[in-house]
Amino acid sequence: MAPSGPMAPSGPMAPSGPMAPSGPTAPSGAAAGNSRAFAPAGREGGAADVEPDPRSTDPLPGAADGALPAPGGGEASPVAVRAAVRAPEIAYHPDRRPAARRGPADPVKVLMHRHRELCERSVDPLEIAAGLEAHGLTDRTAARYRHRDVFSLAEELYARAPGAGRHAACRPPRPGPGPDTGARAGWTLLALLPGAACLATAGALRGTEGLLGGEARFAVTAVGALLVFLGLRLCLRGGPLRARDGIGAVTPYVCSLLAYAVYGDDLLAQVISGGPDGHWTAAPAPLLGLALAVAPAAWCAHLFAVRAHHRLAGSHVLADFGAGVRPLLLGILALFLCALAALLFLADLGYGGGGTLVAPAALGVLLFLARLLAVHGFPEPAATGLAAACAVEVAAPFLVLAGRLPGLDLLARPVGAVVAAAGTGGVPALACGTAALGLLIHASVTLPRASAHAAA
Repeated sequence: MAPSGPMAPSGPMAPSGPMAPSGPTAPSGAAAGNSRAFAPAGREGGAADVEPDPRSTDPLPGAADGALPAPGGGEASPVAVRAAVRAPEIAYHPDRRPAARRGPADPVKVLMHRHRELCERSVDPLEIAAGLEAHGLTDRTAARYRHRDVFSLAEELYARAPGAGRHAACRPPRPGPGPDTGARAGWTLLALLPGAACLATAGALRGTEGLLGGEARFAVTAVGALLVFLGLRLCLRGGPLRARDGIGAVTPYVCSLLAYAVYGDDLLAQVISGGPDGHWTAAPAPLLGLALAVAPAAWCAHLFAVRAHHRLAGSHVLADFGAGVRPLLLGILALFLCALAALLFLADLGYGGGGTLVAPAALGVLLFLARLLAVHGFPEPAATGLAAACAVEVAAPFLVLAGRLPGLDLLARPVGAVVAAAGTGGVPALACGTAALGLLIHASVTLPRASAHAAA
């Protein structure tokens, strides 16, 4: 059916190929005028010259005839022709890039925003590494932030943080690797004060034996105990034994343990034999040995902190740092135990000898580990260990007394078995030794962390 009317061509069309006219065809009437009127600027030929959609292989409808048909079958309006021509170019452009995906393109920036205060207040990258490690970030987690370990990640955070290193001038300078003779001499003298006060009190009591009455000797003992307490407080306020957090709640536990070391053995012996009867005989040798051991404890704590800090500065993997600190902790503990045993032996020898050294040595190790944990930021486990040992020692005499009641003799059997096997000194040895073992296990887990040595 041949088209008629304004859209009919002026001559016959004999295609010689697929969709190709044999010669030039000129649209007549309004169709020719419309095709020229709405052609793009600077081009001629009308809608037949419009680029088709590159994603489609079909030609534009009506392109071969030189006009675009309207939806109703009539002539296409100028707006419809322009929309049909421009729509493919708007939908697709070969130079247009795909929209970027939303999400954290830089994971380190997200981590820095999360720990913004830590990064801005840090003095060096070690503090950032310690803080990240304290929040549970390990070397394996650092791989998610495109870093091989926590230390390299901390260095990048320190370099990116705008306020990093700004607070270094407000803080007291840290001691360098070289010897600081003045500071060491200061806290060494403070560490010698408890032992010197205890030794002076013991010498005064020995020299005035038989010359002073009971009340005068009690007054000398009270003054000596006060001097020992003040010297110990001065020692713990500075130097290697100074704790970052106040642990005043453990003072009653420490006083109870020291009192049991002096009077506990005789009290338990009297209770087991049917007492208590009369006065309790004091054993000042353990207290003298423990007071003298404060200075070795300070030096051992200082040595542990210095060696661990040097290892922290030279490490790049947390696992390697922890593997090196654990043997260091055991070596420092063995060194302190040797010094403590020698001082306890000398103190016992000064009082005639014959005393047991196991219970005072276990107490000394317990106190040293508790203070070491408190110094490096773990006061709660230290208080728990001291409280547990104190509870066992206080409960032993009460269990023996409760066993005298009818039907409750079972309560006194554990204490009787320990005393029968190791004497009255077996109870404090078992209590302090078990608590010290628990603190040692906890210290071997917590002290090899980088966060435990950041500000110690």
